[in-house]
Amino acid sequence: MSIKKPQEPLIILVGPPNSGKTTLFNFLSGKKYKTVNYPGATIEYSITKFLNHFDITGNLMDSPGIVSMVPNSPDEKVTVENLIEHPEYGKPSVLVVTIDASQFSRHLLLAKQIINCGFNVIVALTMNDILEDKNLTINTDTLSDKLKCKVIKVDPRTGTGILELISEIKYTLKQERGSNINHIAFEEADIISIYKDIEEIENTVLHHTNVKKSDLENANMGLFIKGETKSLNRPDNLTMKIDSILLHKYWGIFIFASVMGVLFASIFWIASPLMELVDSGFRYLSDLIVSGHNHHWFSDLLSSGIIGGAGAVMVFLPQILILFFILGLLEDSGYLARGAMLIDKPLSKLGLNGRSFVPMLSGFACAIPAIMAARTITNKKERILTIFIIPLMSCSARLPVYGLLLTFLLPGKFLISGIILSLIYLFGILTSFVVSSVINKYQKTFIKVEDNSSFIMELPVYRIPKIGNVFKNTYDNAYQYIRKAGPTILIFSVILWALTYFPNNNPEIKNSDKMTTEQITKLIDAERISGSYASELGKFIEPVMKPLGLDWRVGVSLIATFAAREIFVSSMALIFKITDTDDNLNESLISAMRQARIGESNKPMFTTSTIAGLIIFFVFALQCISTIAITKKETGGWRIPILQLFIYSGLAYFFAFVVVNGLQFLGVN
Repeated sequence: MSIKKPQEPLIILVGPPNSGKTTLFNFLSGKKYKTVNYPGATIEYSITKFLNHFDITGNLMDSPGIVSMVPNSPDEKVTVENLIEHPEYGKPSVLVVTIDASQFSRHLLLAKQIINCGFNVIVALTMNDILEDKNLTINTDTLSDKLKCKVIKVDPRTGTGILELISEIKYTLKQERGSNINHIAFEEADIISIYKDIEEIENTVLHHTNVKKSDLENANMGLFIKGETKSLNRPDNLTMKIDSILLHKYWGIFIFASVMGVLFASIFWIASPLMELVDSGFRYLSDLIVSGHNHHWFSDLLSSGIIGGAGAVMVFLPQILILFFILGLLEDSGYLARGAMLIDKPLSKLGLNGRSFVPMLSGFACAIPAIMAARTITNKKERILTIFIIPLMSCSARLPVYGLLLTFLLPGKFLISGIILSLIYLFGILTSFVVSSVINKYQKTFIKVEDNSSFIMELPVYRIPKIGNVFKNTYDNAYQYIRKAGPTILIFSVILWALTYFPNNNPEIKNSDKMTTEQITKLIDAERISGSYASELGKFIEPVMKPLGLDWRVGVSLIATFAAREIFVSSMALIFKITDTDDNLNESLISAMRQARIGESNKPMFTTSTIAGLIIFFVFALQCISTIAITKKETGGWRIPILQLFIYSGLAYFFAFVVVNGLQFLGVN
């Protein structure tokens, strides 16, 4: 008979966003923790042990920030339910509730609700230095009496108050008294009653520093105006001054657009050389393996399938690191909340909120970090809706495709090509707005999340970002991308490699005497893919390609683009057996495209209408296994990525068909 191992005590840190909760968690854990999802949900929390020198045996959990025990969304509901009893770690022994002293009255609501529920509570009062800058202080002894729990001032940045907090946690654990949960549903009357208590508590415990008692009493008397109490806890003066500029009716939008422009440029341009460096490293490693094994299928699996797949994962890492580092700085400084507020009104018309803007903008660089950036959206419906439309943003991987097709269409006309490229980007934005409106209207059918949108955001005081926390959060997001999305991308890469390599894995090359080694290699690859399973699949779907004025060769290239959209150019070069170097690749490919004919006929394949159709196809089509993998990871299942794949592929084909046949009907050929 097996004896069940006693469950270790669970100590949970809980508090509103920006209350210093995670900084305290990092101090207590030494930043050695794992980040996991709540069972059955995509909401993440961190779990760890206390540092050894604190001498506490138990699990320490950092719960997602919440403002109230009354959940306004499914995500908040999961968080609240797991505070009561976690499926794996059980009921909490102690809840340490963090309260930002400079946001005392607002943050005290959550603490009062948790105390009223019957938990064993310790209140950790943070940001006391900000309150002291206003010449205010909180009497913790009086507050402890009022709340009927221990209140301790802490500063996890310096360690102030931490030993007292640890001592109180140990004392509470030794009492061996379980939480007595007696009330978890709050009615409107409960909230009103709690706010009345908070008002009375604030007037009792909040005092001016360096002011005589008689003066304080006189000041308190002056607070009662027309029967209303005016809080001593006034907004931070510096924050008010900065907000007068950053939230200005006109300048605010301009500054926000400039900040987002810097963010976009960083993801797009600064990451570019780093991505090229990563890509070059994996290509070098791939070439090294191929050169040593004389084109054996196993060496090609290692070089193209596994190393190529790993490269497809790692190449996005610079963008993810830069995006989350800058987002961390903006979030920690307090500006990101302001930006979300500025842009919320127009996006709310589409079923989104202000925090959707940053992921949407990031999507122009790459959908991978953009979808991950949607984590900042607390409302589940709006987060999924944002993720749903991000693939419609024209990412940088589409640029080589647009470049090839526009060069074919308008040789030498760079100005007109640039204007058309801008219109393509604009078309993608407008399309995303339309799709967002439709999905939002029929959300029960598509995303199946009935989640009332209520964009309530606390504007924290401006602070200097804590670089250590920003680096740690950046690392965590990058690590999660590699660990969770990486394996899916790698598996799909190997499958695509097999489709393009077999069964004609060792084709014969005739008349190769006058060719260079590089030309022979490219010709072998071209012959191999021409007789591959991917080629057979392309010929199988050729009836689908014919209404677009195309044949199986373009179909094979479209299949190959699931590895990455930009592969369209190189796969077309392989299909049309272009053996030139990269410098002449586009020029030779365009020449081959001009000579291409459909089947045995003399009818040209690539015309104004078919090229326009291909451009429209790439605006809509979700042909990127990395995007599919990260969407699956961020939404917690296959439903959303499969819906995206079928809906966007269907729209891509439909609009390409309309454009091609519409232009041909009008005589544009």
